[in-house]
Amino acid sequence: LMVWLTRCTHYLFIVVVAVNSTLLTINTGDYIFYTDWAWTSYTVFSIGNILMISVGATYYLLFTGVPGTATYYGLIMQVYTWVAKGAWFALGYPYDFIVTPMWIPSCMLLDLAYWASKKNKHSLILFGGVLVGMSFPLFNMVNLLTVADPLETALKYPRPTLPPYMVPIEPQVGKFYNSPVALGAGTGAVLAVTFTALGAKLNTWTYRWMA
Repeated sequence: LMVWLTRCTHYLFIVVVAVNSTLLTINTGDYIFYTDWAWTSYTVFSIGNILMISVGATYYLLFTGVPGTATYYGLIMQVYTWVAKGAWFALGYPYDFIVTPMWIPSCMLLDLAYWASKKNKHSLILFGGVLVGMSFPLFNMVNLLTVADPLETALKYPRPTLPPYMVPIEPQVGKFYNSPVALGAGTGAVLAVTFTALGAKLNTWTYRWMA
């Protein structure tokens, strides 16, 4: 019975959490819409994405103990993101303006850290967390570079749901603006270690709950 319960819980949770974490961060491709604040938004959104990947993927990776589970988690998130962003295309946005967060590569690095350390949980938290935090902003920026000129496109296709207080007034230049990838990767590398540790702790609590 316990084996059956464990497996059912695993398959149910892995889909529910992957889908919900994608929903929570589905609009993180929207930094282009913020025009003048684009790179500031990019950095902040990157941290939100890193949180969802680190906690969720670590949780399931340790739940099953099978390297590859994190990538599977990322795959669910990626497919779900494509479907949701596809709805934008149906609403009339140009195809080259649909930016989707790239979940899979960072999840693969998490799996790699777990596998290479012979399933050492603490190595997963430390090395895996740093790898996710540093890689995610980079993969996302590569993804962003394939999009048409952000400022031109944002002005051409303004987002109707943008609240008044987020509408840009004048260009804002500062630290965030200079290097969004470096800032996102730097903060991510530090924070993701805490995030992966949280995922590991949630896994412990789950087993305790099922017992």
